[in-house]
Amino acid sequence: MSPDPSSTLVAVAFCPSPPLLLPPVEGAPGPETDQLRVACGEAVQTVLGLRPDVVLVVGDGPSGVRYGAGDAADLALFGAAGTVPFAGRVRPGGHPLPLPHAVGAWLLDQAGHDGTRLGVAPDDLVDALAGLPGPVGILAVGDGSARRTPKAPGALDPAAEPFDAAVAAALRDGDPAALAGLDAAEGERLLAAGTPTWRAVGQALTGRAVTARLLLDTAPHGVGYLVADWLLAEVPDGVPGWLQR
Repeated sequence: MSPDPSSTLVAVAFCPSPPLLLPPVEGAPGPETDQLRVACGEAVQTVLGLRPDVVLVVGDGPSGVRYGAGDAADLALFGAAGTVPFAGRVRPGGHPLPLPHAVGAWLLDQAGHDGTRLGVAPDDLVDALAGLPGPVGILAVGDGSARRTPKAPGALDPAAEPFDAAVAAALRDGDPAALAGLDAAEGERLLAAGTPTWRAVGQALTGRAVTARLLLDTAPHGVGYLVADWLLAEVPDGVPGWLQR
């Protein structure tokens, strides 16, 4: 019998996926990227503090593909040398990682996570959760709108900042239903690549009580970068850090 998702202990880290988070792509370090790495690292440590059996890395990518050992991202796509493996060694014929899963894998590596990890697309999150008894970590990776300023990758749109502000409020308030209710078409129009991932996490966790923190809300390159962490269900004895507050 599948586990009851309403009682599974879950922790979620929400992080963006700019290629500059990956040091070989960034080159010379910048203060905005350093700030983002620190915030993401804190969110990921919240997830790992739960001592999850599995960390699900969720990000935009083809439905039906599960990323695991041997899969990797080729940094040549971003003008840098090398690869980012999802887990373990890169294998010939492995799946090419979408950017969110590459960033998620790098963040887990930086946090020292050597446990089981699985990469999925937003459409596959509910099915992946249904097969896991917990505790489960979710690393939800995706950007806000890329239309926040005139120098952003997309043309400036006055609706971009309010859209990202609504996402930030949902993350800060621990409101899965608000994430689930994000307008998918508007998110696509505003080049908010994280919208499918946020919606999927919201849909999977709606109805659950959430302890939430919004760690960062910024747009240094005209792209919304939001970092948050959530804890769902009762905290067991022995879990360290802010989870016990």
